[in-house]
Amino acid sequence: MAGQQKNAQDQDLNQLRKVRREKLAELQERGEDPFLITKYDVTHHSQEIKDHFEELENKEVSVAGRIMQKRVMGKASFCNIQDLEGNIQSYVARDNIGEDHYKDFKKFDIGDIVGIRGTVFKTKTGEISIHAESVQLLSKSLQVLPEKFHGLTDTDTRYRQRYVDLIMNREVKDTFIKRSKILSSIRKYLDSQGFLEVETPMLVANAGGAAARPFETHFNALDEDFKLRISLELYLKRLIVGGMERVYEIGRVFRNEGLDTRHNPEFTLMELYQAYTDYNGMMDLTENLYRHVAQDVLGTTKIVYNGVEMDLGKPFERITMIDAVKKYAGVDWNEVKTLKQARELAKEHHVEYEERHKKGDILSLFFEEFAEEHLIQPTFVMDHPIEISPLTKKKPGNPDYVERFEFFMNGWEMANAYSELNDPIDQRERFKAQEELLAQGDEEANTTDEDFLNALEIGMPPTGGIGFGIDRMCMLLTNSAAIRDVLLFPTMKAQGAAKNEAHNAAQTAGKAAESAAEAAPAAAETAPVKVDIDFSNVEVEPLFEDMVDFETFSKSDFRAVKVKECEAVPKSKKLLKFVLDDGSGEDRVILSGIHDYYEPEELVGKTLIAIVNLPPRKMMGIDSCGMIISATHLVEGREGLNVLIVDDKIPAGAKLY
Repeated sequence: MAGQQKNAQDQDLNQLRKVRREKLAELQERGEDPFLITKYDVTHHSQEIKDHFEELENKEVSVAGRIMQKRVMGKASFCNIQDLEGNIQSYVARDNIGEDHYKDFKKFDIGDIVGIRGTVFKTKTGEISIHAESVQLLSKSLQVLPEKFHGLTDTDTRYRQRYVDLIMNREVKDTFIKRSKILSSIRKYLDSQGFLEVETPMLVANAGGAAARPFETHFNALDEDFKLRISLELYLKRLIVGGMERVYEIGRVFRNEGLDTRHNPEFTLMELYQAYTDYNGMMDLTENLYRHVAQDVLGTTKIVYNGVEMDLGKPFERITMIDAVKKYAGVDWNEVKTLKQARELAKEHHVEYEERHKKGDILSLFFEEFAEEHLIQPTFVMDHPIEISPLTKKKPGNPDYVERFEFFMNGWEMANAYSELNDPIDQRERFKAQEELLAQGDEEANTTDEDFLNALEIGMPPTGGIGFGIDRMCMLLTNSAAIRDVLLFPTMKAQGAAKNEAHNAAQTAGKAAESAAEAAPAAAETAPVKVDIDFSNVEVEPLFEDMVDFETFSKSDFRAVKVKECEAVPKSKKLLKFVLDDGSGEDRVILSGIHDYYEPEELVGKTLIAIVNLPPRKMMGIDSCGMIISATHLVEGREGLNVLIVDDKIPAGAKLY
């Protein structure tokens, strides 16, 4: 039944699109092609007219925008047009614009872009409007906008078709206007402090300055491999060497990592460097910058995110990483003298670590596990272990730690700052240690940058540096739930593309058929391509290897669950964290090691099957309460996996028998 309804809806939409194209063809035949118009004289915007009604009443104005509503009533009609600032009503009468133009106006569609010239007045109901003297079609909309009362609500479509999202959802446009103002405010503040904005390369031979896996590409003209930058740091420090004492850059960086509510593979980073100061100077600058931007853009230093108030007007808390772990995990790292002790504590507190991790790495894991989520109010976490800070100056008198801080709000890392390492001999040793980690399989480790070392040998003054996550800052200041809500065009998986082995096999097998379809698109539309998939190399787990008695089996509670949220688990390459509606009225959290096969956004909104009566199990310090059911198989020795996704009509909590 649902399929029949969808087919009927598709047919209706196709008919509406056909009618719109016929209207365009008729205009073109009459020599009135709207796409030949090159300009229109706009004198005012909608909100400007409303704000200055007393001055503009009975004055002539011209506005331009998209028709969002239209009511035709015989000899006179109303239409509502939307522009950059909002929307305004226009009264269109046949006697004012002429009979032929009025006939044309009646054929205009929702979504068409028009120019309206007329006088400002107020209707009997008190609505500020324009009494039209002329209405000109400036662009014909050949697609159909979403239904006006429900708008564009599907999250995936909103991100993929941001242009429609901006038309249909005013709050989305407001968010991006605010984002632009945030960036402008940052620049104004830094410029007032004597900083110079600069630009550095995005294509680099050596992607350093952060712990992240880079994207790689090939430059044909030079026949050399390049990487997309993961950081701005090493080039900006070269400029400090060159005598540019205060520099900053706001730009895109690229990290070949997962997608979730706070991570996108390309994002906006701001880094700044100031000669003759240290990480204390960076704390002062951060506090003043955040306070300035909030006051400038929002008109207050108190912000509310997800119902929680954060006060940027008060002095920001300053705490060392050791004290934070002591406060929130009850472990005093000053008492931890050896790697063996650190590992024993990790096992005791269910903190997962890798064989390569040293004592300082495990301290950082404890901090992430137990402290981060509590840092809601603005907080500087200072003095990190040297193992996780390859570009930072050691603390005088305590060489196991460095002069570094991370700035936290809402439990999120918002900025990362150092007293920058300017000793080229020490820096070479740090790079060497990173190279060893790379050899051990750490894809996020840095490689030695000889030109950067040469710059340090020329001589870099004592310097403070910091990197700000601009997207997270925008999320907080606009009360946006996900990073994609503050990115105009977030990275999305290609529609129809599959990640698991079976789908990839289907795509490979179908390439010849796709080529034929491209050569004959009309035939492809009418006759679906049949793809034969070779499953001869698929190995399936043999059945009945171990018999399970009925009593044991019947104790497993299989339920339909709806995926409310899904995100990658930090520091884990395989785990996804699901927040599920299991029909109980309380959220259920289950972790599943399927990130090799699915990205989080693919599964949000889906209905899965889970066992819900297993005892909680700690995974990366998170209680996993159940198991997501998947089907696995082997393809030439490699595991393939498909999560069991069922019909969305099955309600959350439905029991499987």
